[in-house]
Amino acid sequence: MGDSFGDRPRGRTAAEEGVIRDDAAEAIASEHGKLGLPAATSLVVGNIVGTGVFLLPASLAAYGTVSILAMALVSIGAIALAVVFGRLGARVPAGGGPYAYAKDAFGEFPGFWNAWSFWLTAWIGNAAIAVVWVNYVNYFLHWDSAVAQTALAFVALWIPALINLSGVRNIGAFTLVTTVLKFIPLIFVAVVGLFFVRSANFGPFNATDGNWIGAVSTAGALALFIYSGVESVTIVAEKIKNPARNIGRASVYGVLICAAMYMLSTVAIFGTVPHDALVNSPAPFADAINNMFGGGIGGGIMAACAVVSGIGAINGWTMLVAEMPMAAARDGLFPEIFTRENRRGAPWVGIVLGTALTSLVAVYNYFGTTEGFNKILLIATFTTVIPYFFSACAQLFWLVTGARKVRGARLGRDLTITAVAILFAFWMTYGAGMEAVFIGFLMMLVGIPVYIWTKAKRGEYGTREGAPASPPGRSR
Repeated sequence: MGDSFGDRPRGRTAAEEGVIRDDAAEAIASEHGKLGLPAATSLVVGNIVGTGVFLLPASLAAYGTVSILAMALVSIGAIALAVVFGRLGARVPAGGGPYAYAKDAFGEFPGFWNAWSFWLTAWIGNAAIAVVWVNYVNYFLHWDSAVAQTALAFVALWIPALINLSGVRNIGAFTLVTTVLKFIPLIFVAVVGLFFVRSANFGPFNATDGNWIGAVSTAGALALFIYSGVESVTIVAEKIKNPARNIGRASVYGVLICAAMYMLSTVAIFGTVPHDALVNSPAPFADAINNMFGGGIGGGIMAACAVVSGIGAINGWTMLVAEMPMAAARDGLFPEIFTRENRRGAPWVGIVLGTALTSLVAVYNYFGTTEGFNKILLIATFTTVIPYFFSACAQLFWLVTGARKVRGARLGRDLTITAVAILFAFWMTYGAGMEAVFIGFLMMLVGIPVYIWTKAKRGEYGTREGAPASPPGRSR
């Protein structure tokens, strides 16, 4: 299948190739299995609930209890995005998610930039998940050297890569199992922890030197990362059973489940771990359990759950690292090599390359910077927001042009939800901060030469005086 979506044979129409592509996708899905609603929802929950939530309370505590307000606002924005993705997935049930929506609404280059931005998010974000995973593994091992921690990060990254290379059936089963194993203890902390909350533990409302509005924005940008994954099922739409129905349901169900757990667990952690201790905690959930029950094995159980959670999240994101560029490559916007699959239908080039790039970010975290976790999170937040913004704008485009033929009360409701999603994306861009936006934008610019090279490789050039827009037999 790797060469099927490269140069189009002379004389074949775009419609004919689309049918061939759909038939090929269906054949692979039939052979290797599709994800139903429970597995699709677990993919969303599994990708959203990674290891970020297990360290985030410590990062948020530095901003004070105002970060609880930030978490609530981010949860509202994430729910609005889930609804938007559900509408978009029902309209365009094709692989690629945000990339496919931007391309369909605005054209090739905006589609490419969304694919590029999401690809950056996926492998950069996996590094942040791996960093937290190492922290919780070290609850047991206490490997403090940079070399040892880097080696552990490699273990966290390459085991999921091998699982992904083994095929979609194993991905779905592994995702479902790890989601269940990590979710039960998280609910325990979120619910039981509320009975151990002490008001003296919460600390100041605004613990920064600036105003509380700025603290809300920055804390919200950090919190957005733990919602990255709301679009998960849209990326792999071709591997979802009945995508027009299940994409929307899985997205909304997954976000609602995570939102409830995040809010309760954040309040429980803030109320059970004293503020000064929480700010410096490498394992806040484990510390919360120890404070509730006076030490013992509880903290170790929670650390073990975080380890399982991290592997599950990296497994899901590794799938997305490969699926997004594969969808773009099929349309001629990414290098053709990303379409190559192994005998089990796994896009092996995307899996291996994405994991290798993530490994480099992990090395940089341990050898090249301080406060690496927050820096990586904020850069990933910026690159996450770009596809979210374009997707919400694509929904707005279809609504206001009448393409969806929506009228009356439903039009007003959909416009309101879409407006919330757009404003949410603006706010998160501001909250990411100047440094993250600057670095993220530079990484976005790197994609332009890749786009030019890919189009030139396919013989698809810009219009020139006296020359056709593209060679005969090729569709743009």
